[in-house]
Amino acid sequence: QVQLEESGGGLVQPGDSLRLSCVASGLTYHMAWFRQAPGKEREFVASISRSSLQSYIADSVKGRFTISKVNARNTMYLQMNSLKPEDTAVYFCAVDTGSWQSGSWPLSPRDGALYYWGQGTQVTVSL
Repeated sequence: QVQLEESGGGLVQPGDSLRLSCVASGLTYHMAWFRQAPGKEREFVASISRSSLQSYIADSVKGRFTISKVNARNTMYLQMNSLKPEDTAVYFCAVDTGSWQSGSWPLSPRDGALYYWGQGTQVTVSL
């Protein structure tokens, strides 16, 4: 069992920055951020491997968002710069107990793997 706890969300203005954190209990896994806007399907944002040597950023946020992880703290971060109103969503962190997936993660894990999800943190970008 893995427990995840996100923090760092809030209300900001367009162009501002936020840093989200996700602390994971238990073993270190490959980790990712997803987001879900009202009325929309949850979408992949970024991922980082267990070793932190590999990462992937979705095209929709590339150049503005950065993912990182401090293994000693079992904590993953999402640095979000130049925020736009369309970034408004609940942001969820997730871990994948399977092997590393390059590219976007699907919403469901592959056979034999498990996803664990955090409870989410709200990010609102508005004037």
